[in-house]
Amino acid sequence: MTAQLHRRTGFEIELMAPQGVSRRTLAVELAGRCGGRIHPVWHSDSEPSLVPGLGRFLHLTQGFEVRRADGSPLCTLVDDVTLLAGLDPRAAPPPGWWRILSDDPRLLRLLARHSDPGGSLGAALDASAQLWGTVVQRIDDIYRLDDPGGATIALAAPQGGERERPCEIVTPPLTGDHEAALEELLGPARELGFTVPAEAAVHLHVDGGPFRSAHALGNLVRLFAHWREPLRTLLQTNPACRRLASLPESLVAAADGGASVEQLRKAADEGELTKYFDVNLTQVLTDHPPVRDTVEIRILPGGIDAGPILDRAGLVELLLDRCEQREPFPEPPADPARAVEALLEEAAAVLAERDDD
Repeated sequence: MTAQLHRRTGFEIELMAPQGVSRRTLAVELAGRCGGRIHPVWHSDSEPSLVPGLGRFLHLTQGFEVRRADGSPLCTLVDDVTLLAGLDPRAAPPPGWWRILSDDPRLLRLLARHSDPGGSLGAALDASAQLWGTVVQRIDDIYRLDDPGGATIALAAPQGGERERPCEIVTPPLTGDHEAALEELLGPARELGFTVPAEAAVHLHVDGGPFRSAHALGNLVRLFAHWREPLRTLLQTNPACRRLASLPESLVAAADGGASVEQLRKAADEGELTKYFDVNLTQVLTDHPPVRDTVEIRILPGGIDAGPILDRAGLVELLLDRCEQREPFPEPPADPARAVEALLEEAAAVLAERDDD
C-alpha cells in the first residue's frame, strides 16, 4: 500500500523525453487530457561560461505552465541543466527553441519581464532594447543587446544540444490524494516514452512554517548532517545526482550547541549556505522568503511511478515530524547498518504515535 502523506507537499520530478519529443509535447498532452491550456514561462538557472574571467552565465530557458479548464494550476514543465547523460551536445536546435543569457541576476529578472517565452528569437530582446534606448544587433543566429556605453546586457540564441528533452515536472502544493495527482502527470509521461535520467532526483517541498522555531530547525540540521549517510542509504539517493552537499560545519555546530534562530541564520551565512545542499533551508532562514516558504528535501532518487516516490516521501515526512519534537535528534550509532536501523526506529516511533492519535 502506497504511503499516505499528511503534509502539504510539492514535488519536483526530473524526467527525460525520448528523441523527437520535448517537454512542450508533454505539456500539450496534459492540457488536452484535462481540457486545460498551456502558457509559456521562463525558467531561470545558470551554466558554466566559456568566456575567460566569467565563471557562469545566467540564463532563461523555455518552460510551460499547464492549467486546468477552471484555471487552477496542474504543473509546470522546465529544463534542468544537471540532466546531461544521453543528450547530443552537437544537435541542432529545433525550430522555436531558444534562450536568453546574461551575467547579472537583476538584469535577468528585468529581461524576463520584457521578453515573451512564447515569442520568436528575433524579437526576444526588442522590448528590453527600448528600455536602454539601443538597437539589438544580430551576429549570425545570435542577437546581442548592449547598453549605450557598449557593455553587453544580454544575448538571445538558439538552444540546441537536445535541451528541449530534459523535463522537470514541478507540481503546485498537493494537499490530498497525492498518488492520483502524481499519476495524472506521470502516466502520460510514461506513455510518451519519458524515462528517468541518469542524474535524476525527486525534490520535496514542505511548508517551512513548522521549522522556524529553534528546536525544530536545529533538529532538521542534525538529521541531515549527522544522519547523512544512513538517510542516503535508506532513501537510495542517486550517486550521479548533482548539486548535493553536506550542510556547512558552522551551521551544524550551531545546531549542536542549541543555537537560537538568529544564531543559526548567522552560522548559515558564515557557511555560505545555498539551496544546493541535501536539504534546502534558505527559505526558512530568512524572515521574508523571496520565493516560497518551504523546506526542500533534495536527496530522493529519480522516479516515474507515484508509488515508490510517495513511499520515500512518507518516510521523510515521519522524520520531519520527529524534528518538530522538542527532544533533540540523537546522534546515530557508529555502525552504518545499525544507524539505518535506528533511523527506521525513529520513524516507526513517530508512526506509532500518529496511529495512537
